[in-house]
Amino acid sequence: MTAPAPASPTQVVPRPRGSASRAAFLALLGRDLEVATKNVREVLPRTLMHPVLMVFVFTYVFPKIGQQVGTGSAEYSSVLVAGVVALAVIFQGIQSVALPLVQELGPSREIDDRLLAPLSVSLVAMEKVVVGALHSLFAAVVVFPVAATMPATTVELNVNWLVLVTLAPLACVTAAAAGLAFGTFFDPRTVPRLFGIVLLPVVFLGAVYYPWAQLGSIRWLQGVVLANPLVYASEGFRAALVPSVPHMFLPAVYAGLLVFTCGLSALGIRRFERRVLG
Repeated sequence: MTAPAPASPTQVVPRPRGSASRAAFLALLGRDLEVATKNVREVLPRTLMHPVLMVFVFTYVFPKIGQQVGTGSAEYSSVLVAGVVALAVIFQGIQSVALPLVQELGPSREIDDRLLAPLSVSLVAMEKVVVGALHSLFAAVVVFPVAATMPATTVELNVNWLVLVTLAPLACVTAAAAGLAFGTFFDPRTVPRLFGIVLLPVVFLGAVYYPWAQLGSIRWLQGVVLANPLVYASEGFRAALVPSVPHMFLPAVYAGLLVFTCGLSALGIRRFERRVLG
């Protein structure tokens, strides 16, 4: 009687590299979003505090006590609301990427766990940009209705939906790319410099409180602030929410955001690769 042939071992078919990278990218993205969801009680106050206090003081408290700021009118409230939405987008995008990255690249080297995924180093960096952009979009969605209903004067908005739905995602990606670049330049000891030396001038010279066109009487400053991505975001949101207010030429807004997105992404990825592989 002939003995049965031994069963052949099950062959393991390797997953295509592209499929494995896509699955790993989505897994990292899902993990980060789950962490953000669990920390929403911490993220929400941090997102709302600065922009809401700004709108509350400038457009509610000052009019109530008779203090004139800007034009003291509904037009100024509308100008400020658009700027505050841009500020929330840029600030949250930078903060949500830069601060965790500083910790992960610190002495504990938490970033090494992510590098074990079947992803290129550049894709690990880009996943952080995607997460940061989603954080920025969340900030805009949360801040806008609060900022639009809080002013004591009526906010005169006239939404240009085409501009809004194309500009908002681009501004969010720009903010996250800036966070990636900043996060690779600072370490836990020097993080205060990020807020005191970098973000403070970005906020005050970012056309949040005034349209960029009004700087025409200070020509040198009007030119200098063009190196600030918040200017393009603020002007873009004004074009999207308050088209009647003078704003920067829209092609210049999109071009500025695209240049900053590409430049900061390239810089951030190069610095990220150098930090994790060097």
